[in-house]
Amino acid sequence: MDVEGGLLPAVQSTARRTSSSWGLQKATLLLAYQSFGVVYGDLCISPVYVYKNTFSGKLRLHEEDEEILGVLSLVFWSLTLIPLLKYIILVLGADDNGEGGTFALYSLMCRRSRMGLLNNINQGSLSAYDHKEPREELKSSLAIKGFFEKHYSLRVVLLLFVLMGTSMVIGDGVFTPTMSVLSAVSGLRIKFPELHENYTVLFACFVLIGLFALQHYGTHRVGFLFAPILLAWLGCIGGIGIYNILKWNPSVIRALSPYYIYNFFRKAGRDGWSSLGGIVLCITGAEAMFADLGHFSKLSLRLGFTLVVYPCLVLAYMGEAAYLSEHREDLQSSFYKALPDRVFWPVLIIATLATVVGSQAIISATFSIISQCRALGCFPRIKVVHTSSQVHGQIYIPEVNWVLMFLCLAVTVGFRDTEMIGNAYGLAVILVMFATTCLMFLVITTVWNKNILLAGLFTVGFGSIELTYLSACLAKVPHGGWLPLLLSLITLLTMSTWHYGTKKKEEYELQNKVCLDRFLSLSSGIGLSRVPGVGFVYSSAVTGVPPMFAHFVTNFPAFHRVLIFVSIQTLTVPKVSPDERFLVGRVGPPANRLFRCVVRYGYKEGRWDHFNFENQLLMKVVEFLEMHQHEVNADEPGSSESGELSVIPASSQQQVVVVDADTAPPPASCSGGSSSCEIDAAGVVSRRVRFEEPWGGAAGRREAAGKNSGEVKTLMEERESGVSYMIGHTCVEAHEASPAVKKFAVNVVYGFLRRNSRRPAAELGIPHTSLVEVGMTYRV
Repeated sequence: MDVEGGLLPAVQSTARRTSSSWGLQKATLLLAYQSFGVVYGDLCISPVYVYKNTFSGKLRLHEEDEEILGVLSLVFWSLTLIPLLKYIILVLGADDNGEGGTFALYSLMCRRSRMGLLNNINQGSLSAYDHKEPREELKSSLAIKGFFEKHYSLRVVLLLFVLMGTSMVIGDGVFTPTMSVLSAVSGLRIKFPELHENYTVLFACFVLIGLFALQHYGTHRVGFLFAPILLAWLGCIGGIGIYNILKWNPSVIRALSPYYIYNFFRKAGRDGWSSLGGIVLCITGAEAMFADLGHFSKLSLRLGFTLVVYPCLVLAYMGEAAYLSEHREDLQSSFYKALPDRVFWPVLIIATLATVVGSQAIISATFSIISQCRALGCFPRIKVVHTSSQVHGQIYIPEVNWVLMFLCLAVTVGFRDTEMIGNAYGLAVILVMFATTCLMFLVITTVWNKNILLAGLFTVGFGSIELTYLSACLAKVPHGGWLPLLLSLITLLTMSTWHYGTKKKEEYELQNKVCLDRFLSLSSGIGLSRVPGVGFVYSSAVTGVPPMFAHFVTNFPAFHRVLIFVSIQTLTVPKVSPDERFLVGRVGPPANRLFRCVVRYGYKEGRWDHFNFENQLLMKVVEFLEMHQHEVNADEPGSSESGELSVIPASSQQQVVVVDADTAPPPASCSGGSSSCEIDAAGVVSRRVRFEEPWGGAAGRREAAGKNSGEVKTLMEERESGVSYMIGHTCVEAHEASPAVKKFAVNVVYGFLRRNSRRPAAELGIPHTSLVEVGMTYRV
């Protein structure tokens, strides 16, 4: 019995571990299944048009199979090296706490060094991103960081390079739906040769209009259809590939040898190099696997690609090559001509639906990227609608949606031919991939702290392949390749100008803020009066008094009895924990009833319902006051220093972490007159507040507790009297002595964008009936 009793706990423990492991495996498999409807659509629809675009130039087939085998070998090794080796195995490891994409790489560098120009975590450390123990950095890593930190122009170039990459991704949102839909519906002309080209273009336009008209419903309503459609498509092309290989030419398997690449260029020469602009289309959509990482996990994406997507695509390309080796006359319609008659119509229908799936993926990615750019101050204020209350990443942007639809229709009607669209499409895709390769060099050296030779091997290896493709795509700029460059240039100028104007505006507010002592002396000198109610003053300033509010008080010397300065910051992190979102502090003596609240969001997070947001702000101030009351009652003398902000967790705790508003987080060895430092097991430094007690004794503590309780009561009473919101309505103009380029950028371009973007009050969701806008001109 003793033996059985001793074995029973061990058996139960093993059963629990087995159950937990099985639950994790099921969750991973479910994510892998869901990824088929979001991530791989663009990549999997490529077999429809790759061979057609590759042989649309001067490259022709001869009696031998060198050209066919060479193209197949190039396609195979491109799929193996870029999507599989580069993205699935290597780049997915460069996630930003589960988030991927160009901004994820940039945010990593921004947090680990001063190489970035976007908003950094300048209001205290976030524990979720500072849990790793410090380690000694290599000399090469320190040299690269120091080089960028020393030269401001290099940081500007780096930001422009990142914005260029995002601009090309936005360009993909125009070419992916156009290329995919037009290629799919062109299969109608196989069965109806007399059908005029205008009818296929018209049908493609109807499909595109329907696709964009469905966007406002959100992907969560139609997403359950996506994965089965794409799996059916992969099953079709994989099965038909096996059929064609066995029926027409099983020897095409020889093309897996890289020797046929050498043989292809030896015989085709310059025409073979020119055909690379069509071959690059086989890897379109590889960047989406990294950009959509935040919705899935690395293991689920790796399983889905390696076990299903990769083998099905290889079989599809091999089968089409086998068919072409026996039917050289069908070059311009080889995909549909290779289909057996009995499955032609089902495959055509599934292909059209699969193009919608692939288009949906890149459209959603475009929405997500523009939302990130807007959050980090690199895109004008636009309306973002969250289509799912559970998943913040599922968004819809009306203005962007209709602009994309208009551009897709214009490209479809204007180009009409998939050859010219393919030239533009390939250039946009390869530029995005090259941008990721270059950013990975900086991530490997400065974030992963690896040897510069390892980073150089990665960059040279993949960069040389991408530059070869890029050179072939650039040669086709006169034949449609100019369009992505033009669209990217317009988008880049828009984002960079908006970022420049916003940065100049914030610098003006920082340089012209009014210190507290001067503000209080100014207030007493003009006979300031306090009116009932609570006032929220929104600005980007996290210290001092915003110039807009000082301007208001100077001209109208009255404000509310309780005043809260609110600053909303978007940090270079994907998400901010609710426990670290709010920083609350007191401004001036307690009798003034002035507070400051800094609210921090990540660049991937959605915004708020304003009524709940107002309640949260007030409750955080109440918790701040209660924390102070608790500290006083806990026999810890002290009082909150003016200018310091306390992190108010989602549920109040005894420890209050204080963050200096003007400085970075304190180092490991720190000391202060009214605070003590503690270092936890993870090496994170926190300061425990010690409130100075000027009253002394138990009676003084009771009096202090009564004062804090009275402050809470006053706060609630003033809220019942009414809540008002003050925000600046600023006009940014360049100085008269500024260069002409700066005047044009600030006065013309930025001014036009500011006038035609959403108003800050609408962006923040402030009710119009309680809004006070203060007009002021900033000369930057």
